Amino acid sequence: MNTPHTISRRHALAAGAGVLGAGLLGSLLGSGTARADTSGDDNYWHLRVDLAGYRAKTARVGDVNFSYREGPANGPALLLLHAQQMDWFSYSRVLPALASSFHVFDVDYQGHGTTTTSPTYPMNANRIGADLAAFTESVVRGPAYVTGNSSGGLLTAWLAANRPDLVRAAILEDPPLFASEYPRIMKTIAYRDFASSAKAVAQGVDDFLLFWIADNEEFINENIGEGAGAVLTAAIKAKRLLRPGQPVEMAIVPDDTVRLFLRGMDHQYDPRFGAAFFDGSWNTGFDHATTLARISAPTMLMHANFSWVDGDILYGAMDQDDADLAMSYLTHGTYNRVDAGHVTHLDKPEEFVSTVTGFFTQP
Repeated sequence: MNTPHTISRRHALAAGAGVLGAGLLGSLLGSGTARADTSGDDNYWHLRVDLAGYRAKTARVGDVNFSYREGPANGPALLLLHAQQMDWFSYSRVLPALASSFHVFDVDYQGHGTTTTSPTYPMNANRIGADLAAFTESVVRGPAYVTGNSSGGLLTAWLAANRPDLVRAAILEDPPLFASEYPRIMKTIAYRDFASSAKAVAQGVDDFLLFWIADNEEFINENIGEGAGAVLTAAIKAKRLLRPGQPVEMAIVPDDTVRLFLRGMDHQYDPRFGAAFFDGSWNTGFDHATTLARISAPTMLMHANFSWVDGDILYGAMDQDDADLAMSYLTHGTYNRVDAGHVTHLDKPEEFVSTVTGFFTQP
């Protein structure tokens, strides 16, 4: 097991190419390597996903028009729930391999991707979870195996606790359990990102991606380089002209996690989702301890890298105390400490596929 340590803020900022966000809570202290080889070519992975038999589909369930990718029916149903500020494509590196063992449903949950809701749709775990349950029941035709990353991991826990009839087993991929509840959330790196979302909502911002880049100028300068925000902004505008209506995929950004995070925010992400974490309303009626204690299905807690910055700011989804507390509530829990960044399925895709396949297909 890797032992986290306390480091300075500047040291942490220089440690990797991560960016702020609930979808990237642990990327700063992940593997420390950028994936810049052929595997980082997004066009390559779009083709691989298509050749593996995945198709883009939509389904109207209640007040939500869900967008998702469905793979061939090669096994039991597997529902994937991405990290906040990302979309279905964050799983592109593992979708082809998973298709050989499962019938995969890779869904953009509410506030993300091309899934649409009304402007007044309540962004909280209970409402989002209930509608995801309805999707699982009517489209996936559960029960299913479910795995979710970050906020998607919290929603996976919600499903397992509240709709046990729909969840055979679950993997919680580095969810911010306890750390995203008040008052703990105020001592996390993600809180800064949620503040950007709250400001965007208050100001009625139309272009959240460019707003986010401008609002996090100091961080971008320290991580990518002085003036990098202006370069990114110009490149994004040019890319939009070349591919109007398509989320940007910036080949100039070598790190998969960073690049797909930018893609997820480009006219796809509803900042009301992050703002609900900032004001605490996302967790209304969703107590993490109570939820974990109600889960009866076999559940793996996948815990990625983390560290403390300046001694009191958590860079990562959970520290060891959070993970240990979560395990104490899980009746049939398995703990898996992984040496990877927060979006484990991007940082260590082969390990992720092996873990998912092994855990969900074990006798």
